[in-house]
Amino acid sequence: MSYKVVSLFSGAGGMDVGMEEAGFEIVAASELDAHASNTYRRNNPSVDLIEGDIEDPTNFNKIVSYEGIDLVVGGPPCQGFSVAGKMNKDDPRSKLVFTFCSVVEQLQPKAFIMENVKSLASLSKFQEVREEIIQRMTDAGYQVSMQVLNAKDFGVPQSRERVFFIGTRLGSPFVSISDFDKYKKKAVSLREAIGHLGRAGTKTNPRVTNAKITLAKKPILRKSPYSGMLFNGQGRPLNPDAWSSTLPASMGGNRTPIIDEDHLYDHKESWIEQHHAALINGKKDMKYGEAPTRLRRLTIDEAAILQTFPVDYEFLGPSTRIFSQIGNAVPCQLAEAVGRVVLSAISDDNYRMKLSK
Repeated sequence: MSYKVVSLFSGAGGMDVGMEEAGFEIVAASELDAHASNTYRRNNPSVDLIEGDIEDPTNFNKIVSYEGIDLVVGGPPCQGFSVAGKMNKDDPRSKLVFTFCSVVEQLQPKAFIMENVKSLASLSKFQEVREEIIQRMTDAGYQVSMQVLNAKDFGVPQSRERVFFIGTRLGSPFVSISDFDKYKKKAVSLREAIGHLGRAGTKTNPRVTNAKITLAKKPILRKSPYSGMLFNGQGRPLNPDAWSSTLPASMGGNRTPIIDEDHLYDHKESWIEQHHAALINGKKDMKYGEAPTRLRRLTIDEAAILQTFPVDYEFLGPSTRIFSQIGNAVPCQLAEAVGRVVLSAISDDNYRMKLSK
């Protein structure tokens, strides 16, 4: 049996890749950004893509016109809730979580999955927002589970925590945190994930980031060399022998993460760790503004791998817009795990079993 999905705030399609891998069929999608829409359309030609503002009545009416929808998914813009932004619940983009609720109320699917940043689930300042989401969906006939999941626990080589509001109709199993246990998978290291691409600028890894790397005049030191602020801008260095830190949508310039190529490819001692140790010990081993050429920014292809996009996935648009598409996406393997849990909950067998008890 085919379980049909309407996807909202679809972006480049990371969530939808995961849903399809889990066994769902995407029948319609909605996206505002033109570059992300072009990427989505290139990789999902059979999906009916509704491009433009979801709050435009014409677009909204198209979205809610589909019949027999089993699942609504989406990640409404998170800038109003993100610690990387101003964290303003009154940001107009924050209201789009309720537009998502409106679509669910109209389509009445068997389930819904709404993804957002962890702070929406954890901070007291957003308590009213999450309570309103849960109350509206409860009134619409859903039992709502709010789960904070880390992508690295599901095979994604990136530490990335996100909240998922998951609703299943009364009569279906309630989704609990234990339901995710069987889909957990240890993530590989950065070295294992991207090492095969080779050095930036080569034939196998050509889409480089040209933003310069300069040392911070007043570095902010932390216990780990891979936290704090050793460089100008917000691009932090990545440890090849660990997972990536969370990839931001603002990549493409000086917020793009930094890699020590000699450490990654030649297994030389990390310059970043040596520099950090010198600073901790009160030494300044390099002049302000200088950084060795062995340091460079993450490339587009590396970022796509760290978000677990398929290797043949095509991204369209200028490099900065491609980076934002990648950084905004739900990691595909994380989405797949969530999709599998929900599919199990709404499957006909589970539904009948629940009713027979």
